[in-house]
Amino acid sequence: MGILRDIGAPGLIIIILGALLIFGPKRLPELGQSIGKMFAEFKTAVNKGSEEDDHDAKEDKKEKE
Repeated sequence: MGILRDIGAPGLIIIILGALLIFGPKRLPELGQSIGKMFAEFKTAVNKGSEEDDHDAKEDKKEKE
C-alpha cells in the first residue's frame, strides 16, 4: 500500500479525472459500486481465511496436549 500513500491529493484528482474521461459520467458510479463490492468480498474472504487459520492452530494445540 506504499504506492497509495505516495499519490496525494493532486494524484487522486488526476486519477478521478482520467476515469471520468475514460468511462464517462454515467458509468462512473456503476464502476465505483462494482469496485466497492469487490473490495468488500476480498475483505470477507481474507477474514474468513484468517478465522480458519486460527481454528486450525487451536486444534493443533489441543492435539499436542
